[in-house]
Amino acid sequence: MIAETARRNMVDCQLRTNRVTDEAVLAAFESVPRERFVPAGRRAVAYVDDDIEIAPGRFLMEPMVLARLVQEAMIGTNDVAMVIGCSVGYSAAIVSRVAGTVVAIEQDPDLAARANNLLREFGADNVAVFQALHAEGYAGQAPYDAILIDGAVDHVPATLFDQLGEGGRLVAVRRAGPVGEAILFLKVGGVISERTLFDAAIPVLPGFERRPEFAF
Repeated sequence: MIAETARRNMVDCQLRTNRVTDEAVLAAFESVPRERFVPAGRRAVAYVDDDIEIAPGRFLMEPMVLARLVQEAMIGTNDVAMVIGCSVGYSAAIVSRVAGTVVAIEQDPDLAARANNLLREFGADNVAVFQALHAEGYAGQAPYDAILIDGAVDHVPATLFDQLGEGGRLVAVRRAGPVGEAILFLKVGGVISERTLFDAAIPVLPGFERRPEFAF
């Protein structure tokens, strides 16, 4: 009961007040028990408006940022979506509530196993978890109508844009100094365009760290 109240408060006070208006997205956040996806010792803070560390260097994204990214991806009930860097599966569980099929990618084998178990317990039958390198995506199930990168990136590799279908949307937070920018990428006629959505400061997803600069 305490967790359910905290979940409703998260939706009402963190999401609705920060331009999350899509009722399907709001319903997804109200229906997924975030506390089940965090370590037992951190469940008391499962609904804070901040990123939560769930493994060394890995985090559950701040709810407001995740919700706005999912909303901007415009995921429909017949869409095939890919979540990159799903960690223990919370973001994939959210997307499973608005998409038809979800492909969840996690390169850490332990986290991928935990995600698979938690999503099975949650009853997310439309999610398939694959262990694969984040930056490579999962071409075997492409093309995707929507791609969500669950963490900040320095850049988006071309291979991920290749896996978007015509009219596909990719949402990510791109690092721009200490504060990143949430970006919506749209593929039309095989060409990728982008639109800046809002500022966001979230941890970098492994596999998308800043590329080294070489001096000559």
